[in-house]
Amino acid sequence: MSSHVVIPVLISFAISLVLGPVVIPFLRKLKMKQTERTDGVQSHLKKAGTPTMGGIIILISVIVTSLLYVRDYPKIIPVLFLTVAFGLIGFLDDYLKVVLKRSDGLMPMQKMALQIVVTAIFAFYLVRVANIPLTMLVPFSDGYYWDIGWLAIPILFFAVIGTVNGTNFTDGLDGLASSVTVLVATFFTVVAVGTASGIEPVTCAVVGALLGFLLFNVYPASVFMGDTGSLALGGFVAGTAYMLQMPLFIIIVGFIYLAEVASVIIQVTYFKKTGGRRIFKMAPIHHHFELCGWSETRVVAVFSIITALLCLIALMGV
Repeated sequence: MSSHVVIPVLISFAISLVLGPVVIPFLRKLKMKQTERTDGVQSHLKKAGTPTMGGIIILISVIVTSLLYVRDYPKIIPVLFLTVAFGLIGFLDDYLKVVLKRSDGLMPMQKMALQIVVTAIFAFYLVRVANIPLTMLVPFSDGYYWDIGWLAIPILFFAVIGTVNGTNFTDGLDGLASSVTVLVATFFTVVAVGTASGIEPVTCAVVGALLGFLLFNVYPASVFMGDTGSLALGGFVAGTAYMLQMPLFIIIVGFIYLAEVASVIIQVTYFKKTGGRRIFKMAPIHHHFELCGWSETRVVAVFSIITALLCLIALMGV
């Protein structure tokens, strides 16, 4: 492993390690506290008051580390753009919710409009500036790239916005989104290095930032990432997959994100169709397992193990 892989991980890890003790008390002072649903998992009520918006720690670590490499690695720009832009949408949402006490934050339509604009800029940059083809590597096909013509653009919007919101739903337990995404980021780092794609500094920066953040975010968490972190991580996963021409691999390595988003869609649809009946005890699905008697740490461990195994399977499929 050459230094351009190890060093960004260490730099980013060090930055998030240093930022934690600075940012967390600051967020606490700003009263950026998590409010928990009283109708939710009862054990979560003790989390009320934990500062949120800790995603700032991840974002700063990734931005600073990436900027050190951006001259030699211009291909990290689209990934960094998608990560930071979605992070800013999340920040805005958190800020409205927590600081200005607007209980819903951004309206769903506002959030969606911003996500569409950001994705459109990314798509334009990808095709016109970075000249990355929208053909997709098919897993387990011995290097076959699938060309679906103009359909690639709507699929890009669907994949990016779906991944971002799936990551957002995954962020509901101490260390869950961080643990799952650090494994996904490691998978993409291995592929990026193996294919000499030129984006490895940013994937390494995310691995380092998340490892540092996890020290403050594992159970019992002293900070939550909030939408600032979860939307940024979703943007990172989607952006990296597209730069590597591997959006189809999100279905494998990002299975947990998909399961989380699907569980919400299934629950809401079924609830409306049957006049109030539910399939899961609670959605997103990690809460269902909690209400089945699993501890928070067990859910995080199981979801992380599933992701680790799927990343290994995906590596065989490259």
